[in-house]
Amino acid sequence: MGLFEKKTCSICGGKIGLLGNRKLEDGNLCKNCAGQLSPFFSERRHSTVEEIREQLAYREENRTAVAAFRTTRSFGGGMKLLLDEDAKKFMVTRARDLRDANPDVLDFSQVTACEMEIEESRSEVFAKDKDGKSVSYAPPHYTFSSSVKIVIRVNHPYFDAICFQLNPTGIVLNPDMPLPMIRRPDPRRNREFREYAAQGREIVKTFNDARAQAREEAAPHTARICPFCGATTVPDENGCCEYCGSSLNG
Repeated sequence: MGLFEKKTCSICGGKIGLLGNRKLEDGNLCKNCAGQLSPFFSERRHSTVEEIREQLAYREENRTAVAAFRTTRSFGGGMKLLLDEDAKKFMVTRARDLRDANPDVLDFSQVTACEMEIEESRSEVFAKDKDGKSVSYAPPHYTFSSSVKIVIRVNHPYFDAICFQLNPTGIVLNPDMPLPMIRRPDPRRNREFREYAAQGREIVKTFNDARAQAREEAAPHTARICPFCGATTVPDENGCCEYCGSSLNG
């Protein structure tokens, strides 16, 4: 009894090992049930048993969305952003077996913002003195690296952001230098950095375009006088007069 008493999972009823408990606000969660939650969910400790049950029900329903998902474009190295442009859905995962991993499938319409961030770091490289001890160069020398990160902010019941790194490992900006550098090199001169930065810009554009289209479709269409034919018209989806076909956007 007490500290070393075995606990029971409040979800599946199974016994929880000594180091396997995941505390809930009003119960306990085993490692297996916790592993079925969304990987982007971070409020487990503040969740009730009932809230976890509801999320697990959603996660089970998500398997149907995964089975129907058809990738049309893919971005990233280790962690990937997969798009199903026909269905206007996306997922972020590093898994190869999607059905087993069950990554969250979201609609483009759930995206509230998308940003690209560049993270930079440097590591000092040391020389060896005559006694074999590490000493700094004078002036200090460094290796420099960068990473391209994407932050997708979403309207979702279980998380509000998906953050991931496009490049699988840090991009070393001075890999071919005979000695590490004193000053940070321009990352735009690195081919790998340029490729991932281009992917990042394309991701941001894709979601921004989708949001702009959604706003346009939601906006009420009002009648206008066509300056070309004089008719009172409601512009079509391309912003053209429904009678003479002239563009009313220019």
